[in-house]
Amino acid sequence: MKNSVSLGILLTSLAYMAFTFHDAIIKILTSSIPVWQILFFRSLTILTGCLAFGRGKLVRQTMRSPIIKPMIARSILLLCAWLSYYSAASRLQLAEVTTLYYAAPIVGTVLAWLILKEEVTPARRLAVGVGFVGVLIACNPIGLTISWPVYLALQAAVLWASAMVLLRKTSLHEKTIIQLTVSNVFFLVMTGIAVLYTWKTPDMTQLLLLIATGVVAGGAQFALFEGMRQAPVSVLAPFEYTSLVWAFLLGYLIWADIPTPNVVFGAAMILAAGLIIIVSEKLRRRIAA
Repeated sequence: MKNSVSLGILLTSLAYMAFTFHDAIIKILTSSIPVWQILFFRSLTILTGCLAFGRGKLVRQTMRSPIIKPMIARSILLLCAWLSYYSAASRLQLAEVTTLYYAAPIVGTVLAWLILKEEVTPARRLAVGVGFVGVLIACNPIGLTISWPVYLALQAAVLWASAMVLLRKTSLHEKTIIQLTVSNVFFLVMTGIAVLYTWKTPDMTQLLLLIATGVVAGGAQFALFEGMRQAPVSVLAPFEYTSLVWAFLLGYLIWADIPTPNVVFGAAMILAAGLIIIVSEKLRRRIAA
């Protein structure tokens, strides 16, 4: 479809914006609620929404899906990525772990070329490079040395990128709602085991925030899965950087964190990376027309 790439870019950008709001809610909750419990409520909320929409037909379609094993494999990759990221984040400065984690779009672009045989045009490579330089400038990590937490952050980036490549493959062969169901059943089981040992009864405000986490994450996952269905990974990879811009904006609005000049300049480069992709893809469509 002519505008499928544009739709993919729009959905992916919305997804990473929503993921940033999701992370902000988690940041608020983690001061009083264990992370495992937050993830449990998130998956429970998303799964409840899927079942309310699809009912018994969704359950039957999910159980009979011919690609359920790849979807479970992708869920395992995502779980390992999050565990690696959270473990690294507890030991590194935010700027350090963010910079290391944003190696993911670069890894994703390489894997898309190697595994999916996508055409990685010079414009796509340029966009990934410009975006990553923008992240480096914005985060300004200093004194970073090779250590176990650094390895975990890089591992999280590789695992996330691998999961996104696998998502691209599965999204072309299965409905988004079925993919959401498989992922969140898996996470519900895995986090449910941990919740048995870490449970803390939430008050009404915390409960509403826990549900909100699921609603926002569900919308983000749906947009991400649909975006991957519409456009190649190498096109969408640079738009992961846009979440950093939203993170700085929310940091200012919620916690009054004032961006420094290097943050503003880095954010501008990140936005420029997205514009490079948008303009280059439009030119490609005009030439092909």
